[in-house]
Amino acid sequence: MRLIDQAVAAGARRGKAAQLLGLTVRTLQRWERQGSDGDDMRHGPHTVPGNKLSAHERQALLDLANTPAYRDLSPHQIVPRVLDEQGRYLASESTLYRVLREEKQLAHRERSRPATRTRPNEYVATGPNEVWSWDITWLPGPIRGTFFYAYMILDVWSRKIVGAQVFPQETAELAAQLFSSTCRRLDLDPDGIVLHADNGGPMKGATMLATLKKLGVVSSFSRPHVSDDNPFSEALFRTMKYRPQYPSGPFASLPLAQDWVAQFVDWYNTEHQHSAIRFVTPEQRHQGQDVAILKRRHAIYAQARQRRPERWTRHTRDWSPVETVVLNPQRHTDAARSAA
Repeated sequence: MRLIDQAVAAGARRGKAAQLLGLTVRTLQRWERQGSDGDDMRHGPHTVPGNKLSAHERQALLDLANTPAYRDLSPHQIVPRVLDEQGRYLASESTLYRVLREEKQLAHRERSRPATRTRPNEYVATGPNEVWSWDITWLPGPIRGTFFYAYMILDVWSRKIVGAQVFPQETAELAAQLFSSTCRRLDLDPDGIVLHADNGGPMKGATMLATLKKLGVVSSFSRPHVSDDNPFSEALFRTMKYRPQYPSGPFASLPLAQDWVAQFVDWYNTEHQHSAIRFVTPEQRHQGQDVAILKRRHAIYAQARQRRPERWTRHTRDWSPVETVVLNPQRHTDAARSAA
């Protein structure tokens, strides 16, 4: 304060002098109002919030988050799992995050980090088998510099992996073979399906394009050198390679690589609760079972709110099914969503 007073006496402006010291004018005003004992007369709230967790409820949350079944999951994964497996509601994700943060237990539990997505060429899916995305990822082979190639086809609406195979080569012929065999296995007429891919050689090879044209498939491609235009497949591979079970070393043989990928596909489709589809599994959504699951979650939330209404200032969490999924939304779609 003496430095500020000296600067003002020398002709400086009070705000500029405070800024040079890393202070604000409001801070100076508060300091001036303080008594000689340094008390700034801020007393804080006199009552405890009505929705504050009790010591017992807080400990129950910590015990739950640290059980073997949930200790490797984020609060966003824990809450819907408890709803489905135990049929009870303890607290919201934000409350669980806050409790873990206060207990110094909040840390990112995976090697991955959230990724942003922006895409051109919009396609809208309102149900399964309308828009598919596919790509190829490399799996390290037994010899340095050699690889196996995992081909995967993903249903954009349900996030279900509908086709997957590991091949020793990366070719358009093998891609066409996988797509055709997937349609036969699903007993599906692919006429009208949108199949999105990047600009790699197997995706735009003559055999693959001829097969898609013959089957009536609508081909869609990412912009050159822009991998983010194929977000669903990229996110799928990201999930696969950051799984704790992903091998730390190379695959010893093609059959072993195929077996591991098959196990991953089974886990991803039937156990993995996907954040973008209200934390249900891709198989549940693909089969239409997510509607009943989300309805039950909503009912549990409603009961919890009825028991402790003071813990909600507005409505409960939105457990309504995701009706549409947009691949590479255009700017007008983003603007419409913002307006809504």
